[in-house]
Amino acid sequence: MDKEDPIYITLHKYTKALSVALGYRDSLTQLHSARVLGISEEIGTGCGLSSNELSILRISASFHDVGKIGISDPILLKSTKFDEAEWERMKQHSEIGERIMAATELKGSQQASLVIRHHHEYYNGKGYPDGLSGEDISICSRIISIADSYDAMAVTRSYHDAKTHKQIMAILHRETGGKHDPELMRIFSKLIEHSKFKTAKI
Repeated sequence: MDKEDPIYITLHKYTKALSVALGYRDSLTQLHSARVLGISEEIGTGCGLSSNELSILRISASFHDVGKIGISDPILLKSTKFDEAEWERMKQHSEIGERIMAATELKGSQQASLVIRHHHEYYNGKGYPDGLSGEDISICSRIISIADSYDAMAVTRSYHDAKTHKQIMAILHRETGGKHDPELMRIFSKLIEHSKFKTAKI
């Protein structure tokens, strides 16, 4: 196996403070990010990413929601559905996250910042913020999209109950080709069945 570039080891070391800051701001988002990291690593390993690609994936998955630091409490902690203006503001978290990561000015941070920016892009081009599609979206962003969607549906939050594994997989399969990359979904569908991150709610 190829060795991880020291650049990415350093980047991960010096961005840990961001995770701590996010935990103080919103502990549920921090826990969610840790699970998204674990699922993303499994998918990345399953599709044969290099050590350096896995490094970027780990950092980006860990901080994919760090931009929520910049979202006000009345929106971030709201227990009911967003209105249109609130939703537009919440969607800005991916761009805020990009700016936070890039502001570290560490080597490798530019790659990670773009992965964070694009983790809500859709395979069919109907995502945000840039309307990218297919392989114009980095593979790391496409992986995080799947991991993020799975975990978001698996956990009870104030505005929705946790879904069962069967329900989640049915939704993800319906979204394949639209929201999610079909090949990455094929890999994920096999590995999640034996993953420690598979929800216990069957």
